[in-house]
Amino acid sequence: MNYETILTAELGEGELRTGVITLHRVEQLNALNDALMDELGAALKGYDADDGIGCIIVTGCDRAFAAGADISAMAAFDHMQVYKDDYITRNWEVLATVRKPVIAAVAGFALGGGCELAMMCDIVIAADNARFGQPEIKLGVMPGAGGTQRLPRAVGKAMAMDMVLTSRLLNADEALRAGLVSRVVPLDRLIEEALAVSATVCGLSMPSVMMAKEAINRAFESSLAEGVRYERRLFHSLFGTADQKEGMSAFLSKRKPQFTHR
Repeated sequence: MNYETILTAELGEGELRTGVITLHRVEQLNALNDALMDELGAALKGYDADDGIGCIIVTGCDRAFAAGADISAMAAFDHMQVYKDDYITRNWEVLATVRKPVIAAVAGFALGGGCELAMMCDIVIAADNARFGQPEIKLGVMPGAGGTQRLPRAVGKAMAMDMVLTSRLLNADEALRAGLVSRVVPLDRLIEEALAVSATVCGLSMPSVMMAKEAINRAFESSLAEGVRYERRLFHSLFGTADQKEGMSAFLSKRKPQFTHR
């Protein structure tokens, strides 16, 4: 499929490969407008439905993962327009419905909507030049794509308040210490690292991977008791898969498992 604001590629070998989506409005520092978010959602849904894809990477350019929502497009909006158009919910939230793991490979600025987009991914790998922030308050608004909800869950209330109310930016190492990202690598190794993580995921049993992702996300939406009960049911259900039989048999035989994703 031909896109105007993103690039796509399928990389890797073996039964499952990696779908790579690159945000491609480089001159605008990958500012997120409706056209880009529509195309990103379409690409994500396509890879999610592709049985040959085991993991998805979303990335930008060296200068910016995404410097935020496109202010030039937003400036003229009024209340009824954004309400009737279901702005943000209509296309941004597609990412939250993707069942396969999504890795954000972040270099440069991830600000406002860019930071929110990264937080919607499952694993965030940052280049050492990455900068994260929610500076919407400077524009007379506030985060609107989940920033006030996902950020406290990632970094805690105190840091989230600091970032949202003062527009404080975190560098890559600060973001790692705060829990916003899972690892930091040199810029020239960012995609290599993301692909290596994806290759690890693609070598595992896809039912187990998808259920584990689902269970972790459930932790933020339920009580501990409900979450543990949900986890237990998913765990029990995996004993009905061929991959569970193969994985445990391979372990006992001291050989590498050959998963069939069933």
